[in-house]
Amino acid sequence: MNKKILSLALPNIITNITVPLLGMVDTAIMGHLSQSHLGAIAIGTQIFNLIYWNFGFLRMGTSGFTAQAYGARRLDEAVRIFIRAFAVALMIAAVLILLQYPIALLSELIFKSSPSVLSLALSYFFVRIWAAPATLGLYAIKGWFIGMQNSKLPMWIAILINIVNIICSLLFVVVLHWDIRGVALGTVIAQYSGLAVGLFFVSLRYGKLFRARLSLQFIRDALQWRQMKDFFSVNGDIFLRTICLATVFTFITAQSGRISDSILAVDALLLQFFTLFSYIMDGFAYAGESLVGRYIGAQDRRSLLSSVRHLIAWGLGLTLLFTVLYAAFGQQFLLIFSDKQDVISATKPYFFWTLIIPVCGFSAFLFDGIFIGATASRTMRNTMFIATIAFFAVWYLLSVSLNTDSEFVQNNILWSAFMVYLTSRGLGQAMMLRKSVYNKIK
Repeated sequence: MNKKILSLALPNIITNITVPLLGMVDTAIMGHLSQSHLGAIAIGTQIFNLIYWNFGFLRMGTSGFTAQAYGARRLDEAVRIFIRAFAVALMIAAVLILLQYPIALLSELIFKSSPSVLSLALSYFFVRIWAAPATLGLYAIKGWFIGMQNSKLPMWIAILINIVNIICSLLFVVVLHWDIRGVALGTVIAQYSGLAVGLFFVSLRYGKLFRARLSLQFIRDALQWRQMKDFFSVNGDIFLRTICLATVFTFITAQSGRISDSILAVDALLLQFFTLFSYIMDGFAYAGESLVGRYIGAQDRRSLLSSVRHLIAWGLGLTLLFTVLYAAFGQQFLLIFSDKQDVISATKPYFFWTLIIPVCGFSAFLFDGIFIGATASRTMRNTMFIATIAFFAVWYLLSVSLNTDSEFVQNNILWSAFMVYLTSRGLGQAMMLRKSVYNKIK
């Protein structure tokens, strides 16, 4: 089982390392310009996290459904799932582009910061929004590949995207001096490059599968409401779950900015530790999506139980490893993102939170993958509701009881609530594992 997990997880880990790398490169480039640019890229990135996380079901729901179809050897249904997911992705992207100005106005209300930081953030937003069709289309493609037990193709797509993004961002900002708009344009070009290669891989690797089935009538059948009902039912739960996720992270960024521009920059740097760990862990979570969905589709209870046990063991090992690495090399890691010594120094009073992130977060990431593979979306939604309520309850109660203007205390309150949120997610899903996952097999 370890061999199967690693064959799926390692390409996903490489893929996921490149995903935060895109944001890390942007943060590093802006961090070498000014504190305002660092804060602006944090807000601009969070705006798109708020947008795209809400449509993460295009990847998560697609992988779970596809993995179960693959396990049951229902290849017709696997093709239908791809058609549904990709069509929905393009429709959502079109709506986002049409609503870009209302979204920008809402963003100004949510993210309280200095006018200079907000102006830079919106300059970034109005360029990057045009990547929406490519970004959401890639969600559908990646989810489908994962469900088909193929983690290598998303890896190559992600590597290409990041190479293009790094080259374009450096060219546009360092050479052509296009400031934050150059970083945004680099992302747009990279995303469309990835979409083109993704569709090419679909044709190259699965062309025969599609050609044997694809017709106008087949597409109509795939998009009929009665065929879409289960897709939207599961994805509706994931959508609500992701709204909670986006709300928490948006609040963290917004509240950091309300405390001060300095705290906004500090938390933007420290959250890179969370980002790196989460995407490493998600490599194993994606393996869980593939294997759990496959074994449920094949009604193989023994393999299902084995895969979950092995995934949890890998999660515990990685938690220990990252805690040690962050303790030993965390300060050096920060220098990648900024050469501003005042910003680096300002992170030290809060650095201990980065050592707690792996302990509190590992189970939440792993169980997400397991529950997605089982299409147990209602349980995911409900546990996320509880964790989100816990986050805001802890933040509010501590804020009211301490009632201080101290930036140090306010930021520690924010991080305390975040750790409670991560822990609540993992514990809630662990309690529902048997009922929501194991009982999928009769």
